[in-house]
Amino acid sequence: MRWWDIDPVLGMERELFPEDAWSRGMFWSELAHARGPGASRRYLVAEEDGRVVGYAGLVASGEQADVQTIAVARDHWGTGLGARLLTELLRAATAFECSEVLLECRVDNTRAQRLYERFGFEPIGFRRGYYQPGNVDALVMRLTDPSAPVPDTSAPDPSVPDPSVPDPSVPGIERGTDNHA
Repeated sequence: MRWWDIDPVLGMERELFPEDAWSRGMFWSELAHARGPGASRRYLVAEEDGRVVGYAGLVASGEQADVQTIAVARDHWGTGLGARLLTELLRAATAFECSEVLLECRVDNTRAQRLYERFGFEPIGFRRGYYQPGNVDALVMRLTDPSAPVPDTSAPDPSVPDPSVPDPSVPGIERGTDNHA
């Protein structure tokens, strides 16, 4: 991710996370720590036909890394893009020589939880009221070996419903959930 990606990322951020979207200043602050010899962050974007369709970020401190964000455009849910972004973050954690990776995930975001579990993350606790202003709890998850082999991310996860396919149990409503960690 570079400075010129901030505007399209902010558009996605506001669409996907209207209650707790990051600000422009937050992204600028993170990117300020992503370059140079003392870099402690890795932020990336996924593009398709010049359009940002996903982004992710990680911060490293000592032997621990924290996934800060992963987001995928709704029209790319179920394509495996979230898994590819997470794979790149784990590679960054390994490059930073981190022995564990932590993350917080909304307790109501089961789609993201399934993704993290596929990669070996395990629940270790909760942060009550972590996501504001909605006062939604966060599930804290940990991966103890980010350098371990990751699942095949070349194909979509068959356990994740394709959001472009209407849910037959709800006429006229398409399936899909939040994909933000």
